[in-house]
Amino acid sequence: MSLIIKNGKILLEGQLVHKEVEIEDGKIKRINDYIDAENHEIIDAKGHFISAGFVDVHVHLREPGGEHKETIETGTKAAARGGFTTVCPMPNTKPVPDSVEHLDRLHKIIDEHAVVRVLPYASITVRQAGKEHVDFKALKDRGMFQFTDDGVGVQTASMMYEAMQEAAKIDKAIVAHCEDNSLIYGGAMHEGKRSEELNIPGIPAICEAVQIARDVLLAEAANCHYHVCHVSTKESVRVIRDAKKAGIKVTAEVTPHHLLLTEEDVPGDDAIYKMNPPLRAKEDRDALIEALLDGTIDCIATDHAPHAKEEKEVPMVDAPFGIVGSETAFQLLYTNFVKTGKFTLEQLVSFLTTKPCETFNLPYGRLEEGSYADITIIDLDTERPILAEEFASKSSNTPFIGEVVSGYPILTICDGEIIYKEEV
Repeated sequence: MSLIIKNGKILLEGQLVHKEVEIEDGKIKRINDYIDAENHEIIDAKGHFISAGFVDVHVHLREPGGEHKETIETGTKAAARGGFTTVCPMPNTKPVPDSVEHLDRLHKIIDEHAVVRVLPYASITVRQAGKEHVDFKALKDRGMFQFTDDGVGVQTASMMYEAMQEAAKIDKAIVAHCEDNSLIYGGAMHEGKRSEELNIPGIPAICEAVQIARDVLLAEAANCHYHVCHVSTKESVRVIRDAKKAGIKVTAEVTPHHLLLTEEDVPGDDAIYKMNPPLRAKEDRDALIEALLDGTIDCIATDHAPHAKEEKEVPMVDAPFGIVGSETAFQLLYTNFVKTGKFTLEQLVSFLTTKPCETFNLPYGRLEEGSYADITIIDLDTERPILAEEFASKSSNTPFIGEVVSGYPILTICDGEIIYKEEV
């Protein structure tokens, strides 16, 4: 399909400037002040912002095994509605993509039903049980993205060290959910002032940081790229910052909800606010923002984790962890950080495009001639509330329902094909 996007603005040296974008054969052919529209389909951007499509290196699509929460079709439609053109689903499915057979099955579903580019993780251990390594080379040869046991931390140092050694041999990263199970104590939220007030068991901050501290030293010894999922505490930031200064190959991500909310936002025993890692203290949130801005944390990832409505309508201690984020990430971050002057628009777009791609050496996330035609057009001005009934996802487990925001993606293109267009 040959397309020309007219009447839009792109970011150029930190400024929004009028440009036209020509798309041909799935690539961006030209970006210019004016492009002849003959024999092209025209997209009128109506003065809105044209961005590279966002890249989310941490989502849960639930299929196979959790289709009542989300499917690859609904999860990728949600991603497209949120402006994401590449997503990387975690392996906590049933079955786990821990073998060539299981990964092949997953790729088949992706090929048949995904509307955005999907790069699936394989697990580090068989069934994510932490007892036996997967066949790293065979899974790499079959087209997995990276290795992770996200959802659970790898508990033994020897298992993690040996995994890092194997991943390093094939130039892949170990992507870690960092949580020492012996320090969870049955917690359902952050251990702090609010958990005491609500009499809900708390998860201490050290539960996360102590495993990161172990792992960065193992990564140094194994000469492995080590990536930390959903960083949530100031202690974790300190360990990652020190590791980077020491020259260790460590990268990290942070979620929108950990940048926006703290334990003080938890209104009561409400499982919509139950997520892993939990919402931490204000000083933790402040440390995360500082770390993102100074490069200690490399990128933003949503950790989109859908659950059925009834699964969250129980006390926090009984509910599953997780919050959806694909359809709300940019709007929330733009409204709360760019419009308030804490981030520039250029910084926010970078955290969602070039930064995750640089983290994992991906060829996406760029709006330039010759790059993949992955584009989202965004209305930066119109304000309206986040409504669950508008979600493309099967689930709406987020505390941000009803929040009035601006920065809604109105059209998304992946590989030169229109995959989402806002209904007017």
